[in-house]
Amino acid sequence: MSPETLQEFFTLEQLMELFETYRSFGPFFAILLPLVEAFFPFLPLVVFIVANANSFGLWLGFFLSWIGACLGAIIVFIIMRKLGKLKFFQRLREKNAIKKLLTWIERRGFSPLFLIFCFPFTPSSAINVVAGLSRINIWQFILAVLSGKLVMIFMVSFIGQDIRALLTQPIRSIIAGIVIFLLWFVGKKVEKRLNVAMTVKKSDH
Repeated sequence: MSPETLQEFFTLEQLMELFETYRSFGPFFAILLPLVEAFFPFLPLVVFIVANANSFGLWLGFFLSWIGACLGAIIVFIIMRKLGKLKFFQRLREKNAIKKLLTWIERRGFSPLFLIFCFPFTPSSAINVVAGLSRINIWQFILAVLSGKLVMIFMVSFIGQDIRALLTQPIRSIIAGIVIFLLWFVGKKVEKRLNVAMTVKKSDH
């Protein structure tokens, strides 16, 4: 596909039409896509959040994305908690590296989970799986998911709520780009800090 074809496809009119078509599928579809992303983390959650905010408005779009993403994370957690009883996963949990990671999550509890869920571009999908295999209290996990994803999804929804303005107002686009970069940068710093903390914990044992 040539750059000219891409430019013709991603015009403002085409995007607005795309959002209208997306909206016609209804709120169930808007919840379903962020939910499915919890099972297939290669899917673009940020794109789904922006599409919901533009198709349904900031508040409803944010709420639909939040419900879908939280449900997906909780379902993955519950499935992994059930699967953790199988012999394969029991043996996996006994591996030294996995065992130390699980112990670290169980001891740290809410705080690192909340921080990871607060920022886009952090490995939250992997954390859902590992937390499910751990012995962390399910209500502690649910609270971290609900509060962390509330922060993250609202930030993304607020930034991406008006694609028309982002495409027609260069200053706003630059500011949005800077904010997204800062979210990515801080998220990676948080991830790195948590990894360092986990390494320190390993060395103590």
